[in-house]
Amino acid sequence: MGDFTNDIEQCLAVLQNGGIILYPTDTIWGIGCDATNVEAVEKIITLKHRPESKSFVVLVSSEREVLQYVAAPDLAVFDYLLQTTKPTTVIYDNALGLADNVLADDGSVAMRICNDEFCRHLIKRFRKPIVSTSANISGAPSPEIFADIAGEIKAGTDYVVKWRQDETDAARPSSIIAWKRGEVVVLRP
Repeated sequence: MGDFTNDIEQCLAVLQNGGIILYPTDTIWGIGCDATNVEAVEKIITLKHRPESKSFVVLVSSEREVLQYVAAPDLAVFDYLLQTTKPTTVIYDNALGLADNVLADDGSVAMRICNDEFCRHLIKRFRKPIVSTSANISGAPSPEIFADIAGEIKAGTDYVVKWRQDETDAARPSSIIAWKRGEVVVLRP
């Protein structure tokens, strides 16, 4: 495990108090909060100047957590995810127990089982899903590295994770799929 213990402790304190964090994910740098806290999600919407109607990606650390926050998902989706090589976000119908402003208008949620060691550790310790939205003002390009993140975003969060700030390899967003009656519908390759 990397030496991110202090970052984890700081993030937990912020998340538990309804704050927002700037953190590295299995894809690009993200702005995150407790995905069950409507007020915390509202802070991200305000910071990003994001349309209220736009839903968010939610990160979990295991299949079990998907089952906890989604009513009756098709379990075959987990077999599909085992075969993917790129981080893949799945649109699940019938979300449960998440903040309403995280969900799409139809009650679905975009959820990704995160394999990044920092994120998995944080989510497991927090014991709740965490919002992950690109660390940019809505409509601006997603930052490929930490140095690309706007000062307004860095200043607008309650804690900025130090882990992985020096990485220079360009990160890419996840694939996004919908799982419709056992069929994969690719929304973003």
